[in-house]
Amino acid sequence: MAYNKPIPVPQGESDVYWEKAKQGELWLRKCNDCGNSYFYPRDISPCCFSKDTDWVQASGKATLFTYGIVQRAPHPGFVDDVPFVTAVVELEEGPKMATNILIENPTFDNLKIGMDLQVVFEDITEELALPKFKPA
Repeated sequence: MAYNKPIPVPQGESDVYWEKAKQGELWLRKCNDCGNSYFYPRDISPCCFSKDTDWVQASGKATLFTYGIVQRAPHPGFVDDVPFVTAVVELEEGPKMATNILIENPTFDNLKIGMDLQVVFEDITEELALPKFKPA
């Protein structure tokens, strides 16, 4: 079955991120000057604007920062997915990241701000996998 949702377009400075995601690993950029990890991947640190940055592997652990339960599909490709959870998670390394939470029958009773999460990857094409999170 073909993936019929919007697909991210990798850029040169995010190629490593997408390559590692396809391998089932979550990688971030880290600034060597200020010591902060950050997301989304880009060559210049958003914290201090340093260009002295490296790639680091993230643990894949996160906590739920905020979320919404989508009841109406925003695009025809999401019709079969509703209800689903869009969220911002706070990675163990510090950055916040927009994602989806994979949970059966999402309700306000089974999703709690601060709950522990673990990354999983959904293959969407032969080249791309999306990081999503599930309860730990």
